[in-house]
Amino acid sequence: MKLIGMLDSPYVRRVAISLDLYGVVFEHQSLSVFSTFNEFSQINPVVKAPTLVLDDGTVLMDSSLILDYLETLAPADKKLLPQAPATRAHDLQLLGLALAACEKSVQIVYEHNLRPAEKLHAPWLDRISGQLLAAYSLLEKQLDDREALDQATLTAAVAWSFSQYTVASVVKAEAFPKLKRLAERLEQHPAFKKYPIE
Repeated sequence: MKLIGMLDSPYVRRVAISLDLYGVVFEHQSLSVFSTFNEFSQINPVVKAPTLVLDDGTVLMDSSLILDYLETLAPADKKLLPQAPATRAHDLQLLGLALAACEKSVQIVYEHNLRPAEKLHAPWLDRISGQLLAAYSLLEKQLDDREALDQATLTAAVAWSFSQYTVASVVKAEAFPKLKRLAERLEQHPAFKKYPIE
């Protein structure tokens, strides 16, 4: 398998770490949706990161869809999502919040980095910043103190590290002590260290 995309994307990073935890052998091709757009488009014309190319040439995209596929392949002792419906629903709720935080962080980064300064739209930035903080506030409240490394804790930690890397001025670390502790602990895990934010 080949994972295409840069590790500065939380979506690419969560897939890379998950692949490692699943024990799947893969090659990581660090292509940018910006600077290597043409090269990326030869693999996936949609140029969406992450892209996972399976051994048979099938191209999967979107981190959640990729991980859904990988979860079906994983043996019972390597699964990262619970099987019981109620527990799974709880973890999916946490995942939804973490992914919303990723999305809103990315939107803020794009607003500042891709739009000319004179065209920044303050009401839009205020709105997505509010959504970002709402996602982290709910995640902070609903995150339990589990020690396990599973998809919910993995994605929450990846999201948090990305937000601290990109929009720390919006997301004040001291306001979210549980998330900060979780990310600090998981960033020491070998799979996280193997795939750091680029």
